[in-house]
Formats: sequence, structure tokens, C-alpha cells
Amino acid sequence: MADAHAKPQHDYHLVDPSPWPLISSMASVAMFVGAVMWMKGLFGQPEGTKWLFFAGLAGVLFAMFGWWSDVIKESKKGDHTPVVSIGLRYGMVLFIASEVMFFVAFFWMFFDMAIFNESRAIIPEVGNWMDTGKAWSTWPPKGVELLDPWGLPLLNTVILLLSGTTVTWAHHALQVGDRKAAKLGLLITVLLGVLFTGVQAYEYHHIIHEHLFFNEAAANSKLYGSVFFMATGFHGFHVAVGTIFLAVCLLRLQAGQMTPQKHFGFEAAAWYWHFVDVVWLFLFAFVYVTFG
Repeated sequence: MADAHAKPQHDYHLVDPSPWPLISSMASVAMFVGAVMWMKGLFGQPEGTKWLFFAGLAGVLFAMFGWWSDVIKESKKGDHTPVVSIGLRYGMVLFIASEVMFFVAFFWMFFDMAIFNESRAIIPEVGNWMDTGKAWSTWPPKGVELLDPWGLPLLNTVILLLSGTTVTWAHHALQVGDRKAAKLGLLITVLLGVLFTGVQAYEYHHIIHEHLFFNEAAANSKLYGSVFFMATGFHGFHVAVGTIFLAVCLLRLQAGQMTPQKHFGFEAAAWYWHFVDVVWLFLFAFVYVTFG
């Protein structure tokens, strides 16, 4: 009988039994149930109860750290053969493709709202629908004050485009073995990501403080603010995740990991960052400029 622990005679990596799928799924359920409890109250707990959400979030972060640490250990052991590396690349491509469709849904909502706004004026006189129809008979909807695209949105566009060049510089530097330049390029990219998030937070504060989208005059036009915050907010979340992704790559570079021949973690982070850049260009072009 063949030894079950003998070195495999194939190029695929059969992973060892892992607790992380179970832990991450249980933590995710706890986090989302906790979010409902926080916002609406659940299981006899009043609205505003936060402990379950943060306990679930802590579990998710713990599982992410443990799972990806194991992946790094597998790479160091040589388990990531050329065939496995191709599989990792296919997986990242499919993940980004799914993210593209995620944002397509938000753009679909916004285009339907902006292009066919007059169709909402043709609404039967049922309840308050007539008031809603009147509010949407013009663009922008009644009571909504749009942002100047050539202020903070343009600044954030420049910031992200610059970050796209610095992450490309860092990637090229690592490919040619210039680790010092790679670290510098990554550091600048991370700082630009943090700056983008800060500018967007200030923009949101301005919108809320000045009541640009949500006010008495816009009582029947709240869909605009909802779609705006969903689209730009989820993009902002992706920028934050990408910034953390790149920061981890920077820490790994500082620790002496990654080589010109083997650095898929950095490569995947760069792909993700460029995807975030492209999504923002579409947001800027359509949400802020064309229909702004």
C-alpha cells in the first residue's frame, strides 16, 4: 500500500484540513445577524445592541489573518507550483469579474434614475406617489443639490490616478529586484489611499452637514442620496480594503518576503487597485460630471 504521506507525483496542491472555512462562515453569520440587531433589534435585544456585530467582525478578521497566513506558509514550503499559481491568478481574475458586476448593478440603478427620471412623473394618483412623480419630473430631483465635480471629486480622481502610477512603479521595481524603490512606491500608494479615504469622508460630512440630499424640499427625492451613497460608499470601502491589502504587502516586503520571481500577493493587490481606479473613473465621469 502506498504511503499516504509520500510526496505527490503531480503539480496540484491538496490543502491540509483547515478550520478557517468553518470559523469564517460562523463569524460572518454572527456579524450580519449582529448588524440587523444593531439597526433594528433582534431576539429580544433592543435596537442599538452592537456587541454581536463587533464579535462577528473580530471573528472574520481573525479568520482572514489565519487563513492568509496559511497560504503564505504554503507558498514558502513550495506548494505553489506553476500550475497552482495559474489557478490563483484565475481565481483573482474571476473575483474581480464578480466585483465588476457588483458595481454594474449600482450604475444600472443610477442610469435608470438619471436617464428615465421623467417616467416617474407618469404615476397613478395613489397615496403620495403623485408627489414623488412631481419631484422626479426634473433633473436633479426636486430639493437635491448636486456637488461640484471640479472640487473634491476631481481632487480624489487625481489622487487615485497618482496611486495607480506609484503602485505600477513599485511592481516594476520589485520585478527588477529594486526592493528599496518597491517599498517607497508601495508606501506612497498606501498614503495616497489613506488620503483618498480622508477626502471622501470630508465630502460625506459636507453633504450631510449642508443637507444637500436629505432635506424637507427633497422629501420625495431620497432615492438619489441612497444610490449616491451606495455607489460611492461601496467604492470607498473597496479603496479601504485595497489600502490594507497594499499595506500588508509593504509589511511583507519589509520582512524580506517576496522575490522578483514570486510575488503573486503583490500582483493581486496591484490588479485590485487598478480595478478600484477604473471604477472611480466611471463614478467621476457619470455620477459627478455627466449627471451632476
